[in-house]
Amino acid sequence: MASALEAGRAGAEDALRPSASFLRRRRLADRLVRLVLFAAASLSVFVTAAIVYILISESLVFFGHVSLVDFLTDTQWTPLFANPRYGILPLLSGTLVVAGIALLVAIPAGTTLAIYLSEYAPPKMRETIKPLLELLAGVPTVVYGYFALLFVTPLLRNFIPWLPGFNMLAPGLVMGIMILPYVTSVSEDAMRAVPSALREGAFALGFTRFQTARTVVVPAAFSGITAAYILGMSRAVGETMVVAIAAGQMPNLTLDPTQPAATITAYIVQVSLGDLPHGSLGYQTIFAAGLTLFVITLAFNMIGFYLRRRFREAY
Repeated sequence: MASALEAGRAGAEDALRPSASFLRRRRLADRLVRLVLFAAASLSVFVTAAIVYILISESLVFFGHVSLVDFLTDTQWTPLFANPRYGILPLLSGTLVVAGIALLVAIPAGTTLAIYLSEYAPPKMRETIKPLLELLAGVPTVVYGYFALLFVTPLLRNFIPWLPGFNMLAPGLVMGIMILPYVTSVSEDAMRAVPSALREGAFALGFTRFQTARTVVVPAAFSGITAAYILGMSRAVGETMVVAIAAGQMPNLTLDPTQPAATITAYIVQVSLGDLPHGSLGYQTIFAAGLTLFVITLAFNMIGFYLRRRFREAY
């Protein structure tokens, strides 16, 4: 009887043991998945490296004719005029002013809304507000541009009568609304990822809900919140159509947001329309401007990485 039971048990184990062909198929599928994932990761690295290579190689041709010192210090940008000047400062000032206004709108509003959605809003309210924010992210940027030109600028003229038709204030405010979904969504996801035990510990110590959000949740989610700010900043700096439509396309070295100005992206669009021959010095300016924009974005990302590491060390 015992031998029969052992034989039956052995037969059952043999039936449950995977076959050699099944194991081979599983190993093959595992290798295929690893290969696909590696190819996807390599593709992203390759695309980034290719972009950097194109920007640097084409910019070197430009800097072979234009001094880097003049490029960084000259206060006029007129590469398409009879007497060309190649100072990037006017484009740089317009880009930073418009992006700064957008961030002044999006960061406080986005952080406040993220705290509300994460800590205060009931589930039904959260399920209603988040899709509405995602709708804002899906609106074409051309619509935002004409909204800034035809609605926001006339509205601002009621408070600033001397405001010209093209200015940096209106597109900056509209861009703040445009990047609000990015800041809010990523920040709210980071706050909701904070373990509930931290909140419960704060409540046990007598903290109010707002004190818990301010002193526990936000510091714990600071890494994700910083990523949201960097994403919003990159979106604002790289925006094209809103500033091209509503800010004007005349390079102007000023920090006054009520004045018209051109941004780096607006200039790249202006030159890329096909009026200049490929390979000319005027055409090469778009690569120098693009490299400047890339360096700005990289610098802000490095600052964000430093802040995340510093904050983690502090806490």
